[in-house]
Amino acid sequence: MRILIAEDDQVLADGLLRTLRSSGAAVDHVTDGAQAEAALLTNGELDLLILDLGLPKMHGLEVLKRLRSRGSTLPVLILTAADGVEERVKGLDLGADDYMAKPFSLQELEARVRALTRRSVGSASTMIKHGPLQYDQTGRVATIDGKMVDLSARELGLLEVLLVRSGRLVSKDQLVERLCEWGEEVSNNAIEVYIHRLRKKIEKGPIRIATVRGLGYCLEKIPG
Repeated sequence: MRILIAEDDQVLADGLLRTLRSSGAAVDHVTDGAQAEAALLTNGELDLLILDLGLPKMHGLEVLKRLRSRGSTLPVLILTAADGVEERVKGLDLGADDYMAKPFSLQELEARVRALTRRSVGSASTMIKHGPLQYDQTGRVATIDGKMVDLSARELGLLEVLLVRSGRLVSKDQLVERLCEWGEEVSNNAIEVYIHRLRKKIEKGPIRIATVRGLGYCLEKIPG
């Protein structure tokens, strides 16, 4: 999961970054509205925007308005002051998907993030099933025939991307975009290594990660 946080309160931003990264997300952070707008224009593989409305340089509502005017359906969770009822209403009317009033519980924020990302892919459950393979997005645990599969954090992230897009081609560049934060150097060769390791651990029975040479990978659909 790839998340962008636009928040100028560094203490709050640090807490969000620690919490979401510990849950396995790749998370980037900007501190003003102009940076948020630039990031949204250049990063097409985001899964969620966490947007503070009281940003310097460009108000969060303007960032949201511009995002939706481009036809983007990126899920947006807005953060507002506890007394900012009018701003929350405007944000929801402009196309925000949810809001949280400060101060808030980081545990609740994690739950709302999971709900928004599930909704964006048309799923109501935290459990993704693919034949005998099951992946719990909340606990970040993968099992095959009920037995836990020992996967690294990177392998879990890779598996989640492929599962969410089961039956569809995912390019190496898309995998890098989804799994890596700004400034993190991960080459296409490294992606090949991660795919190789993941295959060795999950390709049992009908589970198969197909390689489309020169294009990317696809977790093949299992009939029924």
